Amino acid sequence: MLHGSVTWPVRKENVALQQAEMRMVRWKCGVKLKDRLPSKELTERLGIDDIALVLLQNRLRWYGHVLRKDDDWVKKYMEYEVQVPRPKRTRRDVVREDCQARKRGCHGSL
Repeated sequence: MLHGSVTWPVRKENVALQQAEMRMVRWKCGVKLKDRLPSKELTERLGIDDIALVLLQNRLRWYGHVLRKDDDWVKKYMEYEVQVPRPKRTRRDVVREDCQARKRGCHGSL
């Protein structure tokens, strides 16, 4: 489900992704939505982490690989700014925010 997630655009709310994850968790536990069991209980039962935390870890792991690379194009990619009508953010900005969120222990939606 998370293949290639290191290159996905960062969203503040990954609602659709979290909903898909919870559908799979409920299916794996054999629980219907009308049973009204809390999502946290089901994820603890399976021993899996929140999807937002996994995305954050994947991005930080990818950044570690980028830092060890010798290629210039990868490092240029880290400084590339998106040229659309929204606040400009580079990959480096995203990594900085991920590191801060990890230090704070925030594992909610990204």
